[in-house]
Amino acid sequence: MAQRVTKSVNGLHKDLERVQINGNGVNGHSTNGNGVKTDQRRKMDRKKSSPMLPTFMVSAPGKVIVFGEHAVVHGKAAIAAAISLRSYLLVTTLSKSKRTVTLTFPDIDFNHSWIIDNLPWSTFSHPSKKKYYYDLVTTLDDDLVAAVQPLVRDVSLDKPADIRKVHQNSAGSFLYMFLSLGSQSFPGCQYTLRSTIPIGAGLGSSATIAVCMAAALLLQLRTLSGPHPDQPAEEARLQVERINRWAFVYEMFIHGNPSGVDNTVSTQGKAVVFQRTDYSRPPSVRPLWDFPELPLLLVNTQTAKSTANEVAKVGRLRDTHPKLVGSILDAIDKVTQSSAELIEHEDFDTENEEELRKVGELMTINHGLLVSLGVSHPRLERVRELVDHEGIGWTKLTGAGGGGCSITLLRPGVPRSKLDRLEQQLEEEGYQKFETTLGGDGVGVLWPAVLKNGMDEDEEGGMEIDLENFLKAEGNEGVERLVGVHGGVGEREGWKFWRVEN
Repeated sequence: MAQRVTKSVNGLHKDLERVQINGNGVNGHSTNGNGVKTDQRRKMDRKKSSPMLPTFMVSAPGKVIVFGEHAVVHGKAAIAAAISLRSYLLVTTLSKSKRTVTLTFPDIDFNHSWIIDNLPWSTFSHPSKKKYYYDLVTTLDDDLVAAVQPLVRDVSLDKPADIRKVHQNSAGSFLYMFLSLGSQSFPGCQYTLRSTIPIGAGLGSSATIAVCMAAALLLQLRTLSGPHPDQPAEEARLQVERINRWAFVYEMFIHGNPSGVDNTVSTQGKAVVFQRTDYSRPPSVRPLWDFPELPLLLVNTQTAKSTANEVAKVGRLRDTHPKLVGSILDAIDKVTQSSAELIEHEDFDTENEEELRKVGELMTINHGLLVSLGVSHPRLERVRELVDHEGIGWTKLTGAGGGGCSITLLRPGVPRSKLDRLEQQLEEEGYQKFETTLGGDGVGVLWPAVLKNGMDEDEEGGMEIDLENFLKAEGNEGVERLVGVHGGVGEREGWKFWRVEN
């Protein structure tokens, strides 16, 4: 059903101002001391007590770490870039009588509801525990983690252990953030997520969910302004950092000691040089606004891996051989810094094969250092073997390793016949291939959930994305066609992004 959309981009902020959600519930003006209101006050009350927020959508991109894996966990720099694979979260506010909060992730067969009034609000709201949207949370509170565990243990008990773990991680991280930011008077909601990003492949899939959830909750709490085209860059950066901080909390619940790079690049987009030397302070993030858009061959080994296990493996190796492993981590850092200098140089040209070769060689060196830390995998090495045999580019693992994905920077002018042979061989050996682009937008908002798709509905204001259509979209192509930021036709009208560049 088409719906006319006449709101300006500033309408997002105005709508949020009309629906105020705080510790006392949905605000309207109270009566005076005698319980008497004038006609004017009645009109004002009716206008301000909007029953519920419109359905809206949040999207965040996946990422690849181009340089600096594992070293980043130990205080070194990394370069990470957004890719065109994204997650999409549809937020539906329920009527006042429905006092439940529901997570629905159909791509992983996860659906669970909780009664809002039965959640452990007293524990999370205790003065010694209470957190606010502007707080920097760098560690999880053991008592708060313990408070959500009984709720998490009941999730997906009928599922196999590996699937149940994914579901329970999703539930626990959401509940921790929901209870930290919200209050018992929070309206009933359904959060429905679709993603085009493979899970557990080193592409930051959990971070995209974290960013979507953080942005959605902060929007519902009226603690974000924009995004809109005239928003000052300084204000946009504040909003983005607020989202990023809470996305990191979500990530901590899943990964224990994440570097923070995944949620940072998913929030901010484009590419960043990221470094976190002190976890009690915000990370150092230097945007690479001139990072080139390089088409990559992204190959998923479809071999499951655990970021926490791989990070712990390197940690143990460093404890055993501190000087040697420290030197390897320093070398990875030098590769990262060299690549940043190369890419940021004003004369860097993506059409120049010699300059691309230098980037490719740095990728090869980075991969070799990661192999020495023991975080590669035979399936990753097989991709490198196939690419090297055809002589079509430079390949390295991306992410934690131990499986997951590789990225290949293609040489200019590679014959189509070589690419076809490679793709056929990868398919025969059970790999999954994606064609992606580096350096896209970060977190975006579609408010309300209405898009223009070049169809008849555009004349009526656009096509409303309702829950049923969102759930029915088939596979990655169906999701992108329905709600995608690009949808194959360039950036769609309706999606808005915080622009933080100067």
